[in-house]
Amino acid sequence: MSERLRIERSGPGGVVARVTLARPEVHNALDASLIADLRTTFTSLGREEATSLRAIVLAGDGPSFCAGADVAWMRAAMSLDVEANEQDAMAAAEMFEAIDGCPVPVIARVHGAALGGGMGLCAVSDLVVAESGTRFGFTETRMGILPAMISPFVIAKIGETNARALFPSGRRFDAVRAYRIGLVHELVEGDAALDEAVEGAIDDLLAAGPTAARAAKAIVREVRGLPHGSSKWHTARVIARQRHSAEAQEGFRAFTEKRPPAWVPDPHD
Repeated sequence: MSERLRIERSGPGGVVARVTLARPEVHNALDASLIADLRTTFTSLGREEATSLRAIVLAGDGPSFCAGADVAWMRAAMSLDVEANEQDAMAAAEMFEAIDGCPVPVIARVHGAALGGGMGLCAVSDLVVAESGTRFGFTETRMGILPAMISPFVIAKIGETNARALFPSGRRFDAVRAYRIGLVHELVEGDAALDEAVEGAIDDLLAAGPTAARAAKAIVREVRGLPHGSSKWHTARVIARQRHSAEAQEGFRAFTEKRPPAWVPDPHD
């Protein structure tokens, strides 16, 4: 899309999209242009069919995954009036929402540092794999601001108790604590192990039915906040439609015939 964001396709038929923040000189800090590129990219990727796009890997070039907001961008925002600041902030919120609502499962490959907005990117990813030396932090309050736009996504991921403990101080913490509070799902040692873990996660997604994987991601959002009666009927309808699908029929036949389903890539290809 631009020099700020690199998009590559891999896997059989290009079913894996690799979206890489490409501003290593500023530790992939977020500015208005990168935020717009991320929103446009994930919105576009989300429109692809389940069989043509089955996984997205979100990563960062250079020494860090994402070190938060770009200092120059923040400095410019300080000169804006309240209304212009609201519009600026809304653009960031809509970017996080585009990633969070993307129907395709998103794997975050995290290393170096994930601070401020980088924490938001972790929160809106479905599976976060991090190198054990990564540093994390909601560092906004150290600059007199707060983690407002990312808060709905972060609180949904780590819970209110951890947010209350970490938001006010802006204290940085290690990958072990990030794993313990649920922001990170898998910890590995070194870049080679990080790549191996990401590839393993991709293999797992490619072993799942393309529409089933998307529906399984979607149902987490769909039942969030629904009362029991509503969720009961909604989930019954969802599973009924999926059971009736050609994908489910093929999956059941493959299971009974003790063979891989048609959607699983041939390891010899």
